[in-house]
Amino acid sequence: MRALAYNDYQALRKDARVIEADASGDKVLLLPDGNFIKLFRRKRLISSAALFPYAERFASNALALRERGIPCPNVLDTRRVKHIKRDLVHYEPLPGSTLRSVIVKPPFAHDLELLAEFGAFVAQLHNKGVYFRSVHLGNVVVTPENTLGLIDIADMRTSGKPLRKNLCLRNFQHMRRYREDLTWLLQDGGATFFDSYARSSQHDWNGQDIGAELKLSI
Repeated sequence: MRALAYNDYQALRKDARVIEADASGDKVLLLPDGNFIKLFRRKRLISSAALFPYAERFASNALALRERGIPCPNVLDTRRVKHIKRDLVHYEPLPGSTLRSVIVKPPFAHDLELLAEFGAFVAQLHNKGVYFRSVHLGNVVVTPENTLGLIDIADMRTSGKPLRKNLCLRNFQHMRRYREDLTWLLQDGGATFFDSYARSSQHDWNGQDIGAELKLSI
């Protein structure tokens, strides 16, 4: 990853608005031109991030998603800013609104068609070998073309073949962390979401209750 001098970093982020930060500093910046900078720090001296920095993972995952026809942010550059001990990814955002923000507006709160579309989308990800640990409604975007895409994609792995069943089920279990999401996903007992998923999946679930783990948590 190429270095970015601190003065050049300051020029790049001039007049940016801080969208997300924590006690360690800025995490996401909105630039005046509408593009974003996402900053990553290595939390431990010895970690996988030393060999494969999160900024490069973000860029690699964006390429993998685009090769699979899945909408996602367009990466412009990745750089290391040694002065602040951060790596950054500079990217164009994926246009649209997050699914989480869409479903709080009428009539989408109980839109079973959109729910079925999301079930099919998750199946598409699994069919194309995408294991997105951070899958939740805040990381899924409804684009102006009414297709679904992904954002915040550093925490993701891809494979050249469909995910194994056990990984599919594990991916569903990650959704248990977001109770508000679950209320929407399981609004009819999960029938619409999981039936749509099963119809689109390349696996034969043969009547298996793939939503059992989720249904226990609501």
